[in-house]
This record gives sequence, structure tokens and C-alpha cells, in this order.
Amino acid sequence: MKKILTIGIALAMLCTFAVSAADKVTITHWYWADTPKYSATMQAMAADFNATNGKGITVVAQEYPWDGGGYSQTLFRAVMGGGGPDTSSFKLTSTPLFSANGLLANLDGYLATWKDKDQIEASLYNTMKGASGTKSVYVMPWNTQVLYLYYRPSMFKKVGISVPKTYAEFLDACKKLTQDTNGDGKTEVYGFGMRGAKGGQEPWGSFIWARGGNFDDMITPQAVQGMQDYIDLFKKGYAPPTAPMDGFNEIIANFKSGKTAMTVHHIGSAAGMIDTFGDDVAAFPFPGDVGQWTSMGDTENVLLKSCKNKDAAFEWLAYLATGKGQETWCTVTGNVPVSKSVKQLPFFQNNRFMKVSIEGAPFAGIFPILDTTTDWINNVWPNTVASALLGKIGAAEAMKQLQAGLWGK
Repeated sequence: MKKILTIGIALAMLCTFAVSAADKVTITHWYWADTPKYSATMQAMAADFNATNGKGITVVAQEYPWDGGGYSQTLFRAVMGGGGPDTSSFKLTSTPLFSANGLLANLDGYLATWKDKDQIEASLYNTMKGASGTKSVYVMPWNTQVLYLYYRPSMFKKVGISVPKTYAEFLDACKKLTQDTNGDGKTEVYGFGMRGAKGGQEPWGSFIWARGGNFDDMITPQAVQGMQDYIDLFKKGYAPPTAPMDGFNEIIANFKSGKTAMTVHHIGSAAGMIDTFGDDVAAFPFPGDVGQWTSMGDTENVLLKSCKNKDAAFEWLAYLATGKGQETWCTVTGNVPVSKSVKQLPFFQNNRFMKVSIEGAPFAGIFPILDTTTDWINNVWPNTVASALLGKIGAAEAMKQLQAGLWGK
């Protein structure tokens, strides 16, 4: 009897081990890394998750080049061909292509029971839904970049103004900061560093929303007024005369040289600003009036529908969104966390530029992702706005052309 019992216990132990071994799963995660440091960080995060998840999940992180956006096509072709990873880093602009082909797992069920769901702003989930054009979430938030206004405190002090809290105060600041500093009758400092060339649609969007407009219907009186405000800053000489042709390099160079008192960009420029000005540079969220909006850059993650172990894969995505991976990645890369608890950590709250980014996150969004969006950004917007700034067309006509270029009507 004792021998039989011993054998029974041994068999039970063997069965327990078999179940435990069967529960162990491997998740393949694809990502891109902008620098070797970022790559090493991702590998360290995967190792930490593997050591701490306690559920027998092993993540194998595989790096692929960003290739100017070619990463998304590489991922698409791999998954369409029946291969590819279980999870992947992702850009929202790729959502329509992947969702139209049924390649992304619907995350609604996971989010409904996820204990950390409310750690992420509802507005960010809405942005994820908007990217797919549905009422469901197919993309898991990870980290963002939020546009805000850089300014020179010494210049504000010189003209006796404080940081604008409203849109009207911002427009007034653009006027007061425009100065003839040596009395020669020429403007040496312009209030606002306007980006009229490609990429300028992002700061421009804040003007449209501040007046109560939006991107769904750009021919409303409110949207047209926002366009008129933008035109007026240039016509009245509160922005450099080169504004219709100025891109990223020009607006940053103008700000660093003291030619402009305010300009729009994100935390990615903060280190260079500090190198140039030390303590004489700060930032504030783009203020609103009837509405408020700023542009959000994103790097997210997705769970591919072809993944055979979706529960395990979601554990990894959760680790990146609100777990230790969130803190680690955002600390190293300087991107804005999506987790409320991580945002409150001293590392982020004590960084004046990160803090402003966090303040702007609840009203940050993206442009509609349509088949026309790329051409609209690269050609329609800069050409139309240049015509408006140079007086060839009025605000109403400009918005009519922008509406037709994006929506086809």
C-alpha cells in the first residue's frame, strides 16, 4: 500500500509539472529602436518582464529597422503572409491598413477587466478608437509626444506680460512680443515662430480648435475664424516674413537665435533649448478658448489577431503600458508616459518640459487617418496655407480647399 501511495504521489507531481510546463508560452515582440541605447533598453525590459511576470511567459524581443516608416510595411507583409510576431510596436497611422485586413486583435474585452484601465486617460482610448474608425480599441497606448509652446521668460518680463492662460491672451502676447529692439524701424523679434511649410499643420490645428472648430468640418464659421487668426499673425507682422516657407529647422533656429519669442514643438527639442538658453527657456500648453487641442505624436503597441496566446501577450502589453516597462522606457527615451501613476513620479514632475507635456496630454489628438491624409499633409496643406498667408486666397476659401483635400467634399 505504501509503495502504491508513493507511486501515486510521484505521478501526481509529474502531472503537475506537465501542466506547469504546458502553461509556459513564448511571445514574440517586434520593435524598432532609434538608438542603440533604446535597443538595449527594450532587451532589458523583456528580460525584466520574463523574470517577474510569474506566469511562465517569455517575451522574445526582435528588432527591425524603422526605415523611414518602412517598418510598418515590413510588419504588414509578414503578417499577411501568415508570419510575423505576436505583438509589435506600432504607429496609429497604420491602423486603417491593418484593421481593414482584420490583422489586429480587438482589445475591448481585455480592457474591460484590466485593473489598470483607468490609469490611462479616456481621451487616449478615444484617440485609439478614432484611428480605427470604430468604437473599439485595437491599439494599446504606450508613450506619446505632446506639442506645446516654448517661450523665453526674459522676453516676457521685458514686455511686462505673463504666461497666457487663454487663447485671447496668447494672440495678444504674439503682438506685444513683436519688437523693434534698436529703434531702426524694423522688427528684430517676432512674437510667434510660425511653421508654414510641411509639418506646420500640427501647430495650425490648435488655432482651429481654439475657436471651436475641428477637422471633421473645416468650413464652419469657427474653423474659418481660426484660420483668419493664423493669417492675421502673419499679415500683421507678428511672425517672420519667411513663415510660409519655414519648416522645423527654421522655426527652431529662429527661436534659438532670439528672432522669435515663442514657437511650437515637443519635448524632443528640450535638451537643445536648455543647451542654448539654460534657465531662460520654459514652456506652456497651447491655450484654448471655445475648444482646445494640440497634436500628439505616438508610439503604441498592438496584439496581432494571429497570436495563439493572446492572454499572455496582453500581460506583456500591460507591462509596457502601466507596469515597470512604462516607467523604464519613458525615463530612458524622454517620451511622455500614458500611465497616470508613472506621470506622477518625481522624475517626470520635476522636469518642467515633461510636466507641460503631461498637462497637454488630455486634449492632445491626431488628424483623421484617411487615404488622403498623407497627400493632404505633404501637399494640400502647405500649398493652401501658403496661398492664404500670401493673400492669394481668403480664410474661407482656404478652409474650403483644405476640407475638399482631406474629405473630398
